Order: sequence, then structure tokens, then C-alpha cells
Amino acid sequence: MKIYAQDRSELMDVQSLDVIDGELVIKGKVFGAMPMSARLSPSQARKGLRLLTPRMVLFLITFLFRRGKKA
Repeated sequence: MKIYAQDRSELMDVQSLDVIDGELVIKGKVFGAMPMSARLSPSQARKGLRLLTPRMVLFLITFLFRRGKKA
């Protein structure tokens, strides 16, 4: 999975998701070269859920069924 910056340049290439010691570990490469592991704890995930509005929840439900923009 690739995550892009605002200018459509590749920001991160996520290679795997793992669970280690009860935390979500996201492994990948930043800017196509620098390896990175990010850890997300349950408390931080709960804080992230506070960012969701009803409109955002509706968008996320339909997100996987939308066509992507051509690069």
C-alpha cells in the first residue's frame, strides 16, 4: 500500500502490519528509501477515533468501493 503526499509524490510504502506487545506496528519505507516502523498504541487509536465525524465515517464506508484517480 502506498501513501502519497499532497503533490502526489510517494510518501510511504507500507509493507506490513503486525501486532507486537499489544500495539499495531506499521512497517515500510519512507520516501522510497528509509525503512521505518511506526507503533500505534490502543490509547492513541482511541484518540484518533475522536477525529471521525459522521460525514467522515460515511466517506470511509464508501471509500473502498470508489474508483481511484489515474496517476
